[in-house]
Amino acid sequence: MDVPLTGVLLSVNLAAETLPTPHDTGKTGIGKRPVTWPVPVSDPGPKRRGHPRPNGLAGDIVCTTEHHGGTDQAVYAYAREDLDWWTEQLGRELAGGVFGENITTAGLDVSGALIGETWGLGTAVVQVASARIPCATFAGWMDERHWVKRFARAGRPGAYLRVLEEGVAGTGDPIEVLSRPPAGVTVTVAEAMRAYYGDADLMRRLLGAPGLDPQWEETAVSVLGRPVRREASVPRETAAG
Repeated sequence: MDVPLTGVLLSVNLAAETLPTPHDTGKTGIGKRPVTWPVPVSDPGPKRRGHPRPNGLAGDIVCTTEHHGGTDQAVYAYAREDLDWWTEQLGRELAGGVFGENITTAGLDVSGALIGETWGLGTAVVQVASARIPCATFAGWMDERHWVKRFARAGRPGAYLRVLEEGVAGTGDPIEVLSRPPAGVTVTVAEAMRAYYGDADLMRRLLGAPGLDPQWEETAVSVLGRPVRREASVPRETAAG
């Protein structure tokens, strides 16, 4: 697959504060703002229910710990190019961090990245583990009609990353694709989203992708255990992303 091998880190975005959500889910750290200093990148450890806890970037926070954060969702990446596309669709400016992404990139097709590929992120090494699935909190934050459905159908989910080697990342640092899975087990981040919404063939392929977030095994049961259409089903409100 012909995707760029290098990019640039436009901004590192941290939760400015924890905000109440409109859906009685408590607090959220989805509102993130760019910072000007280099930020340590590390594995936050497995998901655990409980109080808000640090994410993969020092200074960031995860509030809904049952569904967010942890080793396989340590860092959320979104491409500036996709934010620009959404700016045209929504008719409003979208700053880095507005989708809750920890890092805003330029030059990389983040949603076209392969599950399991590894990146050099500043001095850290990270691995693409999953696609972002839109949720009710995201919809409430964006305050756009039918946001979950629109985001899902756009096929620009952005990628969750796990941290393989700790390091530091800051604005202007390079992002380099270091390795990719072998041919035959390649599924893109955007295709993973389509699998989530009911594409059984893609889900079967996805389960063979190295580095996939193990949580997808639960999703696969619901997709492969019922009749599915070739096209993605109607997106549902979910607490997954």
